Amino acid sequence: MRMLILFAICILFLGSCQEGAFFERNTVIPNLSWDYDFKPVYEINVQDKNVQYDVFVNMRHTAYYPYSNIYFFLHEKGPGIGEKTTRYEFNLAQPDGRWIGRSAGNLYEQTKLLKEGLSFPDTGKYVFTLEQNMTENPLRGINDVGIKIIKR
Repeated sequence: MRMLILFAICILFLGSCQEGAFFERNTVIPNLSWDYDFKPVYEINVQDKNVQYDVFVNMRHTAYYPYSNIYFFLHEKGPGIGEKTTRYEFNLAQPDGRWIGRSAGNLYEQTKLLKEGLSFPDTGKYVFTLEQNMTENPLRGINDVGIKIIKR
């Protein structure tokens, strides 16, 4: 009986540590062709500037995506940060060509940490925008992209 109670307490403790995402939204790329002009926008409302967040990008692509990586910009705008842009590279395949991430048929999915322990300088509305930055336009084979933000 004691072991059962101890087990239940451990399960409750571990479950309480895993909060869901503070924000998560994905945007379908029309016709699997990500054009330079198509820039998914994600608005979040920060109500507590004393909390730290981890910011992730979600990416799903088909097996027919022609590259092993993708370059993209993350544009950020909001109170206390003005406007800033950071360029990221996201490896989608291993050096031997095998796709990285979870798969379902011809669709592959990954989530990559972009910012760890981010503190917003003030409360208010913050806007994140994703923009593809490859030489090919439109970029074929990308199914959807998104942003996930988790409270630490």
